[in-house]
Amino acid sequence: MLQLVIATVLFFVMMFGIGFILNMLLKTTFFPIYLFLIVLVPVFIWQTWDNSKTFSGNFTSFTFVDILPGIGALIGAYISGTTIRLLRRGGYKMF
Repeated sequence: MLQLVIATVLFFVMMFGIGFILNMLLKTTFFPIYLFLIVLVPVFIWQTWDNSKTFSGNFTSFTFVDILPGIGALIGAYISGTTIRLLRRGGYKMF
């Protein structure tokens, strides 16, 4: 259980940092969320795919432990976009 909490916080902080840097460099707001949904989620599904199971069997084999760090990463990407947006509204032109 402790490993799950540490992994979720680690993924949150990692996606927040990567998202913040991408948003700052590319002058976008929610690019990391799109990147997460278009690239990382399919890669995770492809990595854990088992050809011996049926299509629905592959998706039902994901557990809470598999999904929670991904949700933490998605929340980190969203909060990085929200932080950038608030900094831009606050007048910081660097962001």
